[in-house]
Amino acid sequence: MSMIPFDAREGVIWFNGELVPWQDAKLHVLTHGLHYASAVFEGERSYGGHVFKMTEHHERLQASAELLGFSLPYSVTEIDQAANEVLKANGIVDGYVRPIAWRGSEMMGVSAQHNRINVAVAAWEWPAYFSPEARLQGIRMTLADWRRPAPDTAPTRSKAAGLYMICTLSKHAAEAKGFNDALMLDYRGQIAEATGANIFLIQEGKLHTPTPDCFLDGITRRTVIDLARERGYEVIERAIMPEELARTQEVFLTGTAVEVTPVSEIDDYKFTPGEITRDLLTAYDDLVRQPGLAASAA
Repeated sequence: MSMIPFDAREGVIWFNGELVPWQDAKLHVLTHGLHYASAVFEGERSYGGHVFKMTEHHERLQASAELLGFSLPYSVTEIDQAANEVLKANGIVDGYVRPIAWRGSEMMGVSAQHNRINVAVAAWEWPAYFSPEARLQGIRMTLADWRRPAPDTAPTRSKAAGLYMICTLSKHAAEAKGFNDALMLDYRGQIAEATGANIFLIQEGKLHTPTPDCFLDGITRRTVIDLARERGYEVIERAIMPEELARTQEVFLTGTAVEVTPVSEIDDYKFTPGEITRDLLTAYDDLVRQPGLAASAA
């Protein structure tokens, strides 16, 4: 992708109900969302000009906001319309869409009962950079030092900005060691997810994936589970311990950004993408690029 800083790009961003020039979509340094992480967001992909499962994403944005104790001042339908408007105004066909909602700067302190809730939707080009064949080479991962928090310590069912701090720390540490990403355990020491994607293990022809009881149940994750079951694969959601990697044949990640991405190694464990990973990677690629399906899936 372009290395132009995101605050210096051209185009327009939907900001509190209107399109504004990209570089004018600013907020004050004393914004509550910056200081106290009172912000929620979504990551979406547009394929052929249609956002895949758009409404499902915006329903989750609404639910995340409620978990953080505020309500969006726009309906899901209005945010759907905003995303389409931004794509059209910027001439984006294959791109990434980022809706975000946050508490503003009216009050500065832990309590911010009277702060305005702001909503913005931005989008930028995100073409397919790797063919399925290139993705099948897999990525390299290492175990993170940080763990996903318990559900009674944080709103873990929300896509809240604050929950990603440990993801950034973990991914930076992994990249410093030459890896692509980090595998995060949960507060119990069980396998949870990557820093921004869910994980699947294939053992003896069956798909195993952690129960999302303290991390986000991804929209791509649920889509891939449906695709797997449609194809006759058994999918088991359960607690998975890291030592099980020793008897795992294939591993892949799922997420809006990574789509379906195979994993070739996690520290000393090596994996080779096989028939199941290839099948689901291709099935997902075909699904999101079916003409009109992305819109109807919303």
